[in-house]
Amino acid sequence: MDIRSFNPPVRTLMGPGPSDVHPRILEALARPTIGHLDPQFVAMMEEVKSLLQYAFQTDNALTMPVSAPGSAGMESCFVNLVEPGDKVIVCQNGVFGGRMQENVERCGGSAVMVQDDWGKPVDPQKLEDALNANPDARIVAFVQAETSTGAESDTKTLVGLAHKHDCLTIVDAVTALGGTPVKVDVWGVDAIYSGTQKCLSCTPGISPVSFNERAQQKIRNRTGKVQSWFLDLNLVMGYWGGGAKRAYHHTAPVNALYALHEALVMLREEGLENAWKRHQRNHLALKAGLEAMGLSFIVPQGARLPQLNAVSIPEGVDDALVRGRLLTEYNLEIGAGLGALAGKVWRIGLMGHSSRAENILLCVGALEAVLSEMGAEINTGIALGAVQRALSA
Repeated sequence: MDIRSFNPPVRTLMGPGPSDVHPRILEALARPTIGHLDPQFVAMMEEVKSLLQYAFQTDNALTMPVSAPGSAGMESCFVNLVEPGDKVIVCQNGVFGGRMQENVERCGGSAVMVQDDWGKPVDPQKLEDALNANPDARIVAFVQAETSTGAESDTKTLVGLAHKHDCLTIVDAVTALGGTPVKVDVWGVDAIYSGTQKCLSCTPGISPVSFNERAQQKIRNRTGKVQSWFLDLNLVMGYWGGGAKRAYHHTAPVNALYALHEALVMLREEGLENAWKRHQRNHLALKAGLEAMGLSFIVPQGARLPQLNAVSIPEGVDDALVRGRLLTEYNLEIGAGLGALAGKVWRIGLMGHSSRAENILLCVGALEAVLSEMGAEINTGIALGAVQRALSA
């Protein structure tokens, strides 16, 4: 077998992640590697922490990037906060609430599931009923932005209910951070995790997390060791804690952290609220084009994530064939449905650097061309005009 250097094709990424990486961030990756205890790198680490506090809208001192993807950020929250015997209420309205349940059980906790239909936000009344029925619950966990459906739940309300019943909260903001409001301090979120490969426009492989003082107190007062050595925050903070003196814990992904630093600098340059507005504006343009074509969204109007759009597949259309043709003929990636929505929806991402007018026009035009050629029952010749009018508005 003749194996040579790998040169990937240039794709437009409009699936559920990763998103397109901005050229400035790719350039940052190529900068000279230095040691992870080098004073210059340590100074950059402090800037990353400060920039993440801005992105999360928090003053939490324990705000840092975990050297692993968003799933490890999730696990860092659960393994540090859940002890054997703890009862945790987990709200599930898609795939990732199920992963929260799995984490609770692997930590030796007991998961009480609050179920909502996929494509709907978490119902606050169902959570309150579960809290009333389980006064010994210690933690409430839910997904703010459900990546499998494109539904956004009301984080402020859900956190308020949890605190009323003296529970800590764990929030999944993997798809939310940078694309829709995340206000950790205003909402009182205790522990939150995200990923770099979505609305931050960065490469995959790092998970920003933040823990407030209530959560840290729970970690400090554990009766037993955290089950994961690598994710034990009592140890990790020896490396990511404040000050110039750092205790060796692991070899940080130096170049990937250059990239995250650049991504966060760019977010601050744009302005967080401007980034939220850009994602919403582009969502409305995509929506105009898809609806003009005759396609529909599965998530109710008030609960739709602007950065992740779950669109119903027309009757009789081969899901995989359409996605395959978009990839091979247009170098365009959109996502398939997961779990109960497999074969029923496409997930179209408008995240970070992918959230651009030219991407919307490419996606709507390519989708119309492929579907019309396959004989799907759609409206033709009007979708791109609808996109352009929405962008102009």
